[in-house]
Amino acid sequence: MELDGIHHITCITADAPGNVDFYARVLGLRLVKKTVNFDAPDVYHLYYGDERGAPGSILTFFEFPDAARGRAGAGMIHRLRWRVGSRDSLAFWTERLGAEGVEVDRDSLAEAILFKDPEGLDLELTALPSDDEPLRAQAPDIPAEHALLGFDGVRAYGTVDEAEDRLLKEAMGFESTAPGVYSIQGHRSATYTYDDPPPAVGFQGAGTVHHIAWCDRDDEHEAWRERVAHVGAHPTPVIDRQYFLSIYYRVPSGVLFELATPSPGFAIDEDPAHLGEALRLPPQHEHMREHLEHTLMPLTNPRTEAAHS
Repeated sequence: MELDGIHHITCITADAPGNVDFYARVLGLRLVKKTVNFDAPDVYHLYYGDERGAPGSILTFFEFPDAARGRAGAGMIHRLRWRVGSRDSLAFWTERLGAEGVEVDRDSLAEAILFKDPEGLDLELTALPSDDEPLRAQAPDIPAEHALLGFDGVRAYGTVDEAEDRLLKEAMGFESTAPGVYSIQGHRSATYTYDDPPPAVGFQGAGTVHHIAWCDRDDEHEAWRERVAHVGAHPTPVIDRQYFLSIYYRVPSGVLFELATPSPGFAIDEDPAHLGEALRLPPQHEHMREHLEHTLMPLTNPRTEAAHS
């Protein structure tokens, strides 16, 4: 059995309209699904990605409108890393983000730029070469050669004890490539890097990461649950999230991991040409549609707006 890199990363926002504007308009990702939180259906769950919402490209947000700004600390992921095609792409993004009033720092040693989203979430674009399929969205004002190409990895605050090292390597198939750095291959490669925690205690809120999901394979999902349990993790039962099946567990340092299947995908309830345009509800919440359509804040999809302008 082998994991195929990152499936998705889920974060928290207090501002769905601003979130859509930044990730869909500024960063050029496609809004591939506009739905609600399965466990709290009165709030949005937004999904961004490449043109089809392929695993490895998917970034999701729970919207909690009253959420205070959070702070990353020990046991939390604090930075998301995307790939771009070249140094020229880094220059393009430095200029584009700067024009939007986003402060950008250049890390010349790592061939990367660092910046934050409007709620303070740390983001990074890296020009490291990769043979993986580029997971590119088609934004009208972003040249294809400069588009984001899917996730490269994340950085988390924490230290690795023996139990966590065993879980990552023996159960999940990661390799330790440097002190505090783990990588995984499969159909897509990804890195998971540990940084020393800051002294301040972290807490979840707007601008923080809720969990990271790793992509397994449809016919191996239940076997993965048994495998991580064998080395001491405490996985949930398999949960149907409509667009994929999920298993959740925490690693000893505190980060919430998920294993998610690549199927059935986001076209199960929506025409692939119109992903993210209408509010989609899981069957158990369809009876709430009239209420939700009146209470959820309307969102402007930049792609739909551009197509009609």
